[in-house]
Amino acid sequence: MTELRLADMACPLDARYYGADPAFFARLRPYVSEDAFIRCQLQVELALAEILTEYGVAPTHFADEVARAGGSIEVRHVYEEEERIGHVVRALVNCIRERIDEPLRPFVHLFATSNDITDTATALRLKALTRDVLLPDLQVLQDALIRLARLHAHTVQIGRTHGKYAEPITFGYFLANYVARIGNRIDAIEAARRNLRGKFSGAVGAYNALRLKFRDAPAIESALLRKLGLEAVDAHVSTQVVHPEYVTDLVHALVSTFSVLANLADDVRHLHRSEIDETQEIYDEARVGSSTMPHKLNPKNFEFVKSMWKEFMPRMMTVYMDQITEHQRDLTNSASSRFVTEFMTAFAYSVVRLTSAVKNLGVQERSMRRNFDEASAETLAEPLYILLSLQGHPDGHGHARRLMRKSRETGAPLMDLIRAEESLRPYLERLTPDQRRALEHAENYTGLSAERTEIVCDQFEAAGRQLLDRLDAERREQERPRQKLQGA
Repeated sequence: MTELRLADMACPLDARYYGADPAFFARLRPYVSEDAFIRCQLQVELALAEILTEYGVAPTHFADEVARAGGSIEVRHVYEEEERIGHVVRALVNCIRERIDEPLRPFVHLFATSNDITDTATALRLKALTRDVLLPDLQVLQDALIRLARLHAHTVQIGRTHGKYAEPITFGYFLANYVARIGNRIDAIEAARRNLRGKFSGAVGAYNALRLKFRDAPAIESALLRKLGLEAVDAHVSTQVVHPEYVTDLVHALVSTFSVLANLADDVRHLHRSEIDETQEIYDEARVGSSTMPHKLNPKNFEFVKSMWKEFMPRMMTVYMDQITEHQRDLTNSASSRFVTEFMTAFAYSVVRLTSAVKNLGVQERSMRRNFDEASAETLAEPLYILLSLQGHPDGHGHARRLMRKSRETGAPLMDLIRAEESLRPYLERLTPDQRRALEHAENYTGLSAERTEIVCDQFEAAGRQLLDRLDAERREQERPRQKLQGA
């Protein structure tokens, strides 16, 4: 096979991001590469060999021989055999067969159809990729947001709706919303990951081949899948393929998470705008913002995440279309489904870039305070309306609106107009000290921004630790199949 340089690659994901970043490449390659897929298929073939040995179908040393053979198989061996015979799974089977003694060869791939191997291997590697890379990396991003949110739990910021000044919040509370949204998406990803399924039920899913030997064929399937940390399709009923909804659910959870990341990136990059200037991505001195404007400091990592989301979010439509396969099985998803790992690679890279940007985010507290002070006079209109209504004013909303309009027309501060309005005096005199402080000073009208920020951070920080502990325990438990394949 021809060796390709990065500059020869047609896909920018490989040429600029995945292939061009050695550390990222090293972390993702064991899961997303073609070699990784072959390795996962070999794990399934080994699990089958162990079952055949344990149930007395094959000689006692058969599984050990398959493990030894599998450790010497490289992806190029399989591709060369596929080029000769035109079938990739049978090519893998032939590669195993030619590396073991002839009396053992009839037992390789016995009772299996191609998708018993490939669909189970797909579940195996997507489950591991999500466990070992995607979820831990999302947790690193989550932790970075939590640290920043805690730091700015009390930093007042003007809230915005429709791009206009709204009511006071804190910058920590702004971030806490993304802590919660990403935390909830992490839960959805983990639920879908744990629900990935495999199969070993034959060419039409009805256990035709296994039933020739085993009375309780579904029990054999379950025993095989347990070795791989998987379960069978619900109720042990399938076609030739695993029901596609299991993978669809995982990709959907990742796409919806990607949308949250894009929303965060959009919000923060808008705070970079010159006229807002509340945040600034900190660059290394060597970094250049413009080929002609030396002063430019752009929110490029946040912009990158939005750009990648635009490219890869629509691929969810292809995953939905891949749910449809005619009769027991067709090949209309044979090419398109291969791009799921490319989507996951782009997602993973975007998480890494966004995490770096969040860790290097400068908060311009002086600008944040300037914008807050500029808006604070108008934001008093809401507490005025609420407090007047609580004290029985017949039209608190209308009265506050009229005073606000007068403030804009005359330039007089809203609070001065409130104090000068004799008709409001009886209502204002009945206010509690806390209510009066909220009305007179906008920084006292941040609601539960600071308190909820701390509560949200505590909640999702604890949940993240628990999740990582569970993932570590599962990872240790699943090491055995890979270790048996010598050289894997």
